[in-house]
Amino acid sequence: MADTLQADYDAFLFDLDGTVYHGPRPIPGAAAAIRQLRDQGAAVRFVTNNASKAPGDVADHLRALDIDATPDEVSTSAQAAARLLGERLPAGAVVLVVGTDALAGEITAAGLRPVREAGDDVAAVVQGHNPATGWADLAEACVAIRGGALWVACNVDTTLPTERGLLPGNGSMVAALRTATGATPEVAGKPEAPLFHTAAKSANASRPLAIGDRLDTDIAGAVTAGMDSLCVLTGVATPATLVTAVPAERPTYLGADLGALTEPADELRVAPQAGWDVRRDGDTLVVTGDGDPLALLRTLCAVAWDTGVTGITPGDGRAGKILAELGLPSGGRPIR
Repeated sequence: MADTLQADYDAFLFDLDGTVYHGPRPIPGAAAAIRQLRDQGAAVRFVTNNASKAPGDVADHLRALDIDATPDEVSTSAQAAARLLGERLPAGAVVLVVGTDALAGEITAAGLRPVREAGDDVAAVVQGHNPATGWADLAEACVAIRGGALWVACNVDTTLPTERGLLPGNGSMVAALRTATGATPEVAGKPEAPLFHTAAKSANASRPLAIGDRLDTDIAGAVTAGMDSLCVLTGVATPATLVTAVPAERPTYLGADLGALTEPADELRVAPQAGWDVRRDGDTLVVTGDGDPLALLRTLCAVAWDTGVTGITPGDGRAGKILAELGLPSGGRPIR
């Protein structure tokens, strides 16, 4: 029997929003998949770009969803931002916080002094997700940034997966300040590599696997960190975004959800799969065959990535039906 994906790695670095849960609602099968990893002795880490909660609160939330977790297994972008500022600023420097009290707490833990209003002594602005962020908070940050303060964003995810669908993420708020100031922040979290390296090091991992639902953060961060990755289709990524993914955002494996961890690694790899034939005909990929829809998606991604062609045409009725099931256009025009 072929080795399962989980047998090939010694640590598993999970994104949270869109991968393990949607807000207060667990994604079906996530708890069981993580429990199985622990039962086989694998190290589990939770690597999240959401800076709104402290590691202890994240662990509490996971336990409430029947997922074992401890604070030291959690790495957040708030910690990464505080670490970056602690390295760049002298002890006791004043940092204007646009975010939750948890983010302010990380700034304090880094030996810096958090404030909420702009002043002549503000050395930096740190910005993380907070559902309560409003115009007044952005106005204070705008004043400080225009005054020359260093600006660090915990992350720039434009959306946040929730049980109600995709809602504005920290990146949308960051975009507002970019427009207002003309400045660009340094980014502490994913897709930068430190979060992944820190999590893998804490697990003493020699072969970690990064798992997430976003190509521009989870998968791009894994690529930057030199790690293999599994993209799941429970959050932001779609078949269309996968087919058109740029090299820096291409996963090693593709699965429907975390149940993929128990499937054969070779069947999850983004590569031509049994049952499907995808051949290039000029500016179109012609699809024929019969089999699993995700096997077709993996095959399509492999050929599209290799050729740069994203227009798709079904070569038979079965292929057309599966392409429609995947939500992929089949008129031969390039996917935009």
